[in-house]
Amino acid sequence: MFDVFAAALIEIATRPDLLGLSLTGVMVGIILGALPGVSSTMALAILLPLSYAMPTDAAMVFLIGVFSSSVFGGSISAILINIPGTPGAIVTQFDGYPMAKSGRAGEALSYALLASTVGGLLGLAILSIVAPLIASAALQFRSPEFAMAAIFGLTMLAYASPGSTFRGILVGCIGLIVGMVGFDKLTDVARFDFGTRVLQNGIDIVPLTVGIFGFAEVLINLSSTNQPITHVARINRIFPPLASLPKLIAPMMRGSLIGTFVGAIPAAGSAIAVALAYAQEQRLSKEPETFGKGAPAGIVAPEASNNACVGGALVPMMTLGVPGDTMTAVLMGALLLHGLRPGPLLFAENPQMVGTIFGSLFFAILLTLVFGFVAIAAIIQFLKMPRHILMVGIATLCIFGSFAVRNTMSDVYIMIAFGAVGFVMNKLKLPTAPLAFGLVLGPLLEENLRRSLIISRGSWSVFIDRPISLVLILLSMAALLYPLVGLYRKNRREQTGREI
Repeated sequence: MFDVFAAALIEIATRPDLLGLSLTGVMVGIILGALPGVSSTMALAILLPLSYAMPTDAAMVFLIGVFSSSVFGGSISAILINIPGTPGAIVTQFDGYPMAKSGRAGEALSYALLASTVGGLLGLAILSIVAPLIASAALQFRSPEFAMAAIFGLTMLAYASPGSTFRGILVGCIGLIVGMVGFDKLTDVARFDFGTRVLQNGIDIVPLTVGIFGFAEVLINLSSTNQPITHVARINRIFPPLASLPKLIAPMMRGSLIGTFVGAIPAAGSAIAVALAYAQEQRLSKEPETFGKGAPAGIVAPEASNNACVGGALVPMMTLGVPGDTMTAVLMGALLLHGLRPGPLLFAENPQMVGTIFGSLFFAILLTLVFGFVAIAAIIQFLKMPRHILMVGIATLCIFGSFAVRNTMSDVYIMIAFGAVGFVMNKLKLPTAPLAFGLVLGPLLEENLRRSLIISRGSWSVFIDRPISLVLILLSMAALLYPLVGLYRKNRREQTGREI
């Protein structure tokens, strides 16, 4: 496999057409990923028809360039304007946007780009070396494990959300209910549609995300009479201090490992990975109170995890023929269109294509690093435009981004509605991210929970009998009880101090 990988690297590096396609894919991916409402999956779906006329190797080089770079592109809008370009960048805005508001947007983007490179390379290394081992571990997951993984992801996100854990759980539960809107997949019965056609197709993640993070920010800025319309201060530097980088190596590595493993679990996606990575760093940090206020570790850990998911998600696709997420599902479609079937036989019958995919990902990561720094300098100029034009532009992007999902005005109405919801939640000091993650993980939780109970004939013991599911339950309970333990210790210290 190493010889095949090396041969693919040499071929791509020595063929101007493949190298040019990789660069083009990276540039387009960063731009599309940075646009609010244009997810990585949508970017791949939009560009997939362009690969029809290409040779198979050229098509994969181009599409993987878009795939890899669009993941980083989502963090650009999350940091600059508090609108995640992709769902995986939701956690990045926790600390990225506060850092941008303090005039350190360039540093925040550089942290995200460096972490994306480290996470992508480590994910690729693990993909190349231990793909069969990770795939065999992911193969053990069944419906009970998927259901408990969704609960664990929501619990970790609630724990990591700014404010109290209770409020995070409350908002996450609301997100689960929002995910149930529309026709039931098992019974085909409409739920929570209030008799309107607008809600019968369900609520898509893109208009909800753009609404609560984008349009709500416009409303918040317009409602503030004493503050400028945009809170992003003047940028003093792009590159972060070199002295700060050694401290961030460990968070990058931990986030990369979490992202690679979670990405290898089919259908888990980056939502769980970034939540776990962020919560992990907040627990291990000596200054957890800085998270949510512009902590660099709060940027590099989820960004490394987010990009490591790229390599992880390719593991089940290439070894089992099962897409790791929606983006790899599009890549599977590209391979099938070109007469290749992902799975174990792909390694045996067409190892050259496997090497091409690995080599394409390697060049995409490096070109994203190079072009990303150039893009940062250009994107920063975006902040120098008049503030009223900036807000109008953001609102316009929110509208067009929501409409582009399914080409229906109902998504625009949903986006505006959730913009109002985000505005109210901001006033009530409620975290908004668990609402979006509840919508992402809700269908996964409901489908696998109900399937598990159907298979077990209504017995809840199915979640305890399986070891992996039991471990996830215990971890979720520990995360929920930990704040209570901390509160108990704090009260004990206060009582001891009063007695003294």
